Amino acid sequence: MTDATSHAAARSAALSAVVSGAPSARVRLDRLWQRGRDFLGTPTAVMGGAMSWVSERHLVSAISNAGGFGVLACGSMGPDQLAAEIAGTRALTARPFGVNLINMHPALDQLIDVCREQAVGHVVIAGGLPSGATLRRIKDGGAKAMGFAPTLGAGRRMVKQGADALVIEGTEAGGHIGPVSTTVLAQEILPDLREVPVFVAGGIGRGEAILSYLELGAAGVQIGTRFVCATESIAHPNFKQAFMRASARDAQTSVQIDPRFPVIPVRALANEGSKRFMAFQRDIIAKVDAGVMSRDEGNLEIEHFWSGALRRAVVEGDVETGSLMAGQSVGMVTREQPVADILAELIAQAESALARRPSDEASLIPMAESPVGAL
Repeated sequence: MTDATSHAAARSAALSAVVSGAPSARVRLDRLWQRGRDFLGTPTAVMGGAMSWVSERHLVSAISNAGGFGVLACGSMGPDQLAAEIAGTRALTARPFGVNLINMHPALDQLIDVCREQAVGHVVIAGGLPSGATLRRIKDGGAKAMGFAPTLGAGRRMVKQGADALVIEGTEAGGHIGPVSTTVLAQEILPDLREVPVFVAGGIGRGEAILSYLELGAAGVQIGTRFVCATESIAHPNFKQAFMRASARDAQTSVQIDPRFPVIPVRALANEGSKRFMAFQRDIIAKVDAGVMSRDEGNLEIEHFWSGALRRAVVEGDVETGSLMAGQSVGMVTREQPVADILAELIAQAESALARRPSDEASLIPMAESPVGAL
């Protein structure tokens, strides 16, 4: 046997010995998202994205019951409506779930109080950066406070103000979005923000993607679009069919036509409603210019367009003129599945990717002491 062959055989034997005693792919995955699991109190660190009209008690409880972390979308609900929805969710699951509140909601303080009265464990603030006072109100009520960080600086400020965890969401996501991709945000923020758990969202449709963000330092992920066509989702069959027919390129962003009327971009499947939004903006701008309404009133009307259009699509099934808010991962939504199957599929994909790699212990063999180092 040549020296080279001998060394190769020794290297193979050494690595096989390490791998044979290595933990399973599932154990390795659990180690990667342990921080997120501990924070959420769930078997997996997969949060459900809070989607207005979709993330209600049935879908939220199904995600939590399957081992994820469901998040109720409060949207434009009033305090009494939110209280009823939280109670309805709790009747369907004994597992942890959270509530997503909109920062600009006029009754935000009262909604936070409802979460306290209902003993909600996690409150997620979306639609802008929460103030320190808002974060304190959440935490004083006994809940963990979470917010969306569009930049590293904003994330650090929220942590200093008391945020217990953050979500970073890229432009690939559905609904209201920012301008930076998920992959870039993850690279900018994850390596440098370790004080609190950080969850990654936007464009995530497979388990391999989940794994890559965990390895970069994420505590877990948030997924919305993949759950829209869950069996437990109450979204109208027409809405689900539109998702299952769509490709990533169909999920397009809305366009702002006048800088005096800033429009937070919305990603949705292109349809007649997308065109109507352009015409709606022009109509509102003309009314403001004619003195029929103030600029603030005009901005509010433009923002309200999406709420009504989304309800028409999700609840009533109007997929022509309603808003089909969807992330670019919509192309990976090909059929209706139970939530448990979706989560199992994502986990299996992540485990399969891990199983194809050497175990973490293999890297612990010092090069100078291993047969590999002798080659």
